[in-house]
Amino acid sequence: MHSTRTSGSRVFGRRAFMSAAAAAGASTALRGAPAEASAPRRGIKLGFDNFSIRDFGWKAPALIEYAAAQRVDTLLLSDLNVYESLEGDYLEKIKAQAAAAGIELQAGTGSICPTSSAYDRNRLGPAEEHARLLIRTAKTLGARVARCYLGTSNDRKGDGGIYRHIEAMIKTLKAVRAEAADANVRIAVENHAADMQAWELAMLIEEAGKDVVGATLDCGNAVYTMEDPMVNLEVLGPYTVTTGMRDTAVWETPRGAGAMWANMGEGVTDWPAYIDRFRELCPGVPFVLEILSYIWPRDLPYLEPDLWKEFPRARAGEFARFVALAKRGRKFTLTPGRPAGAQSKELTRAQQRFDLEHGLEYCRRVLGLGLK
Repeated sequence: MHSTRTSGSRVFGRRAFMSAAAAAGASTALRGAPAEASAPRRGIKLGFDNFSIRDFGWKAPALIEYAAAQRVDTLLLSDLNVYESLEGDYLEKIKAQAAAAGIELQAGTGSICPTSSAYDRNRLGPAEEHARLLIRTAKTLGARVARCYLGTSNDRKGDGGIYRHIEAMIKTLKAVRAEAADANVRIAVENHAADMQAWELAMLIEEAGKDVVGATLDCGNAVYTMEDPMVNLEVLGPYTVTTGMRDTAVWETPRGAGAMWANMGEGVTDWPAYIDRFRELCPGVPFVLEILSYIWPRDLPYLEPDLWKEFPRARAGEFARFVALAKRGRKFTLTPGRPAGAQSKELTRAQQRFDLEHGLEYCRRVLGLGLK
């Protein structure tokens, strides 16, 4: 069986874990959280994607321990590098640890599209084989969801644009249909890094076969393709099997709009309305935070003709809703109490932890999410 190891990796014990937590400034994480009385529980599972706290470099055992400390229901391990091995015995131990902690595991990897610039064939081999590895890993972990993506906004450029990559992705997904069905695993394709708009991903899922392929719904990435998060939810909700959630600030600019991911409650998303619709369209799907606040801002110059070369089939009605979103939006403001200072690895870790824990608290207190 295929296995992989990362040099210098190790499993965190409780003492090492708590030491790292203290160094991250865990006690500051809730100071900027809302002070309102807790909202009624909505019966929606709450979780997070390990990419939210990527700079800690924690492996699966430490991530599960941290998830248990945060009282989440779901943990999306969105890359295969979080495991010290992909051998069955090791993954069975990870499965048992998560079960003992009462945490639902979801597995994931990056691109499985062979034509995307995001896919590293030299390192990963044929895309179909990498997809099979993801499915086997999910099955051994007892995960019902295997998250992946096509590529990035770069794939919208050039001859054929995004559509030639969608065709290649569909071919890969069809090649592993039988394995996914036998493993009882849904391959959850994310609208990732401004690669696809919601309707394009829905088209991909329909062509690949929605019985084994679903969506990883990412409302923050939706904004970076000039979509209102609610539009994205309406289109992809019926296909959604997992999520990657964060808030986004959007504002008008002389060239169109600007956007920046922000902490929960500090962007333009109408979260109470969003959660009402999410519960209707995505029953049983966890609300998984992928917090990436105040990084990778995006310019969306929709008043300039060249941009539309990348969106030749854009839907006018959906775009109009994004323009309305920008008109009522504003630039982001930093969360009070967020760690600040000279840039360093330690500060980055403290900020990531603050942002994630602030988001979890907001989801529980203001939105009524989480079962624990």
